[in-house]
Amino acid sequence: MNQPFQPFSLVVETLSVDRGGRRVIEDVGFEVAGGEAILVTGPNGVGKSTLLRALAGLGRPAKGAVRLLADSVADPEEVGRHAHYLGHRDAVKPALTVGENLAFWQDFLGADGGEPVDTALDAVGLADLAALPAAYLSAGQRRRLAIARLIAVRRPLWLLDEPTAALDVASEAGLVGLMAGHLERGGAIVAATHLSIGLAGARALRLVAEEIA
Repeated sequence: MNQPFQPFSLVVETLSVDRGGRRVIEDVGFEVAGGEAILVTGPNGVGKSTLLRALAGLGRPAKGAVRLLADSVADPEEVGRHAHYLGHRDAVKPALTVGENLAFWQDFLGADGGEPVDTALDAVGLADLAALPAAYLSAGQRRRLAIARLIAVRRPLWLLDEPTAALDVASEAGLVGLMAGHLERGGAIVAATHLSIGLAGARALRLVAEEIA
């Protein structure tokens, strides 16, 4: 987990995305390299979530390209294979225990280089609940379980959509610590948020109607 990532960069070129028959993202372009973070801000409905989904490959853009450039990446357009996407839904299976949920994601995504399940749960304050069925978790606990995937499965790029949703102050601070550690190891982060995230050195990208400011 503490091993640094190989150098890489995410390159977004003139990206345009349609949603519901109208253009939401128009000609967005930026680059973020390993060790860097971008916080995407803007009013509700401006396209923050749409942008992150496009970066993750969850939908086809109307125009432009998203590429992950690194010596170890065979197909630069397969960004999703090298990224974590943390969306609004926490992807928690209620019938499985907390530990089983995280073990499932390790089996599905691959655990090479990631932290063991118990270590990842301890990092988000859920180690004591490993045997509890996930159906009994609060909204904040479910969010923390989803966040545990970020460190249980090693990926260089984190795409986080409102990552602090449902978290209390202490959990927000813990998440920021995990994000800072990821950057220190040479990872990159693109996070959409309407709240302030105290991540030192993060650049801001503000979305407004039909343009980037």
